[in-house]
Amino acid sequence: MAMDLSRFAQWRAFLVHILTATGAFFAFLSLIAAGEGRFVDCFLWLGVGLFVDGIDGPIARKFEIKRRLPNWSGDMLDSVIDYSTFSLIPAVALYHSGIIGRPLSFVAAALIVITSAIYYADMRMKTKDNFFRGFPVCWNMLVFTLFAIHPNELTAFAFVVFCAVTTFVPIKFLHPVRVTRWRTVNLAVFAVWSVLGIVALFEGLEPSLWVKVGLVLSGLYLFAIGGLLQFYDWMKGRLDDDTDTDTMSEMTS
Repeated sequence: MAMDLSRFAQWRAFLVHILTATGAFFAFLSLIAAGEGRFVDCFLWLGVGLFVDGIDGPIARKFEIKRRLPNWSGDMLDSVIDYSTFSLIPAVALYHSGIIGRPLSFVAAALIVITSAIYYADMRMKTKDNFFRGFPVCWNMLVFTLFAIHPNELTAFAFVVFCAVTTFVPIKFLHPVRVTRWRTVNLAVFAVWSVLGIVALFEGLEPSLWVKVGLVLSGLYLFAIGGLLQFYDWMKGRLDDDTDTDTMSEMTS
């Protein structure tokens, strides 16, 4: 009986990996939609994939996946899927959209996929207090916002370049779930951005002005709050993370 229970626990754990792997299929559906110019469907499938990405981690921890299936890496599986959904597909959608004219759209897409690949190889991407170090691979949110607010070509391109550059700058960027500091506020702002994103999708990526303003304001908060808190701590002499000390010395040298 004990052997049967152990085998059942292993199969249950493997089902969680299968749940995670469905994110690859949703990414595939999103990629097809992007290639066909169905950008609402593209971001809808990305949203479904993001939902799966949000729930599989807590489930995996509950069922002790790492202990029960030590030869299967959920982290590697996550990284493969995340690169597609957070980087590659947004780059494809941006390239096909016409938001940034040719040839700058090709340059922007190249910057996104190359910097994201390098970022995933950086073992220092997380600080001790669970912030990202450098602009994380959150191109899905950025490109979605560009689709929703329709900036001019040069503004959109300039922001892509700025984010690509800050990938390699040791500035903190928020992880809205794992960062404990101001977590309630961070989650609330992220929830607001998410709801407004759903509204924008229902409006066919032609949202009303108040939705655009809300997306921009909540997005700017999520984008900038990590760096602002880091700068505040530096000014107050309260940096606890040794990487943060290096960060500020690099930025002020």
